Amino acid sequence: MIRFDRHMRSLAITLAFLAGYVDALGFLTTSGFFVSFMSGNSTRLAVGIAGARSDAMAAGILILCFVAGVCAGAIVGAAAGRRQSAAILLLVAAMLAAAALLIRHPPLWTAGLLALAMGAENTIFEREGQAPLGLTYMTGSLVRIGLGLAGIVTGRRHPGRGGYALLWLGLVAGAVTGASLFPLLRQDAMWMGSGAALLLAFLTELARRAQQNA
Repeated sequence: MIRFDRHMRSLAITLAFLAGYVDALGFLTTSGFFVSFMSGNSTRLAVGIAGARSDAMAAGILILCFVAGVCAGAIVGAAAGRRQSAAILLLVAAMLAAAALLIRHPPLWTAGLLALAMGAENTIFEREGQAPLGLTYMTGSLVRIGLGLAGIVTGRRHPGRGGYALLWLGLVAGAVTGASLFPLLRQDAMWMGSGAALLLAFLTELARRAQQNA
């Protein structure tokens, strides 16, 4: 976050909000699996292998979908060049729309598409094969917040804790929103996620053109 300008930080926090929103939809759709937090699914995979094989299969499928989404996002971003962020957001919007269309099918179909979308989202800031910021998982951000707090006590400089705190709060706020809306709206809640990604794609492209013309 400390290497991002103000626009990029705002985009990252907004994307974290979207990730939390979508993860809550996936969690409720599958009754306890994640579509963006693959560490949790990895634990469920391991526990399932030791006991409930159906849980292990569901977790494994979601992990594979997430990785496939990362791959798809990176390919689309590479092909789009300077329009990387907008192109990947359009891909995310399309995947979320597909998930909304399949909500009446088996839950894993919908969750798989949500995991694809979240994998792709993590490639929006990808450069030369490196993703400098996790947008759908917050363990690294919480570590940096903890290091920043320790720095206050020890006098060692650990910059950026405020930005990482906002990133974490964005994800939590998105999850609260998703958990609140899904029981009421169901399919429409997923359409709202797709619409949000579409709007972000439009705004991101406008900002890129404004910077190019400045």
